Amino acid sequence: MATGDQSDISSRLQALVPHGWFANGVSPIRDALLAGFSNALASVYALLAYVRLQTRIATATDGFLDMVAGDFFGTTLTRSVNQTDASFRARIIANLLRERATRASLRKVLQQITGQTPVIIEPQNPGDCGGYGAPNCGYAVGGRYGSILLPFQCFVVAYRQANTGIPYVGGYGSSVSAYTTPSRAEYASLGFVQGQVTDADIYSAIDSVKPVATVIWTAIKTP
Repeated sequence: MATGDQSDISSRLQALVPHGWFANGVSPIRDALLAGFSNALASVYALLAYVRLQTRIATATDGFLDMVAGDFFGTTLTRSVNQTDASFRARIIANLLRERATRASLRKVLQQITGQTPVIIEPQNPGDCGGYGAPNCGYAVGGRYGSILLPFQCFVVAYRQANTGIPYVGGYGSSVSAYTTPSRAEYASLGFVQGQVTDADIYSAIDSVKPVATVIWTAIKTP
């Protein structure tokens, strides 16, 4: 018996029935009436407990969690296919508290979605482009051309996710796949590849953290 279930509520109601109204022990009429009331009240209790969960992001579930994401992010953050409540909740909280409008935030968001560290170059940043007389900077050595004519702009080289292939299926030239060898091999397409982050996802991630009135020139490469 748990708090709020039918047995719990039935016992509470029985305790409120005045002594002497019914004989001690089993009373079919009384018990049937109390069972009906208890069933209805147990449903109400369960509904209230469920509704209470939906009032906080930390406990919201099901479609209410999708409504939370819609309230804060519109259509920019939606649940992935078959994504659990716990996983989706973590994404919502991470985006609510995400650092934005900084170089570090740009690097972190790309690392999070692709697993790869991007290259970020600010033309007016001596740390990226060096300067005359600075070490490791000059013709034929490390360093990049900078410019003071490109304010509020930077260049980013983002890398796609490392290709994980198609799970459980071998490819040409692998030891588990051959025409005359029993193996896990089959004709496949790119549609079989799981968990791919698209180029559009990368552009969207950059846009979600970039400062207003800045330009981020982006090149996307395969690692």
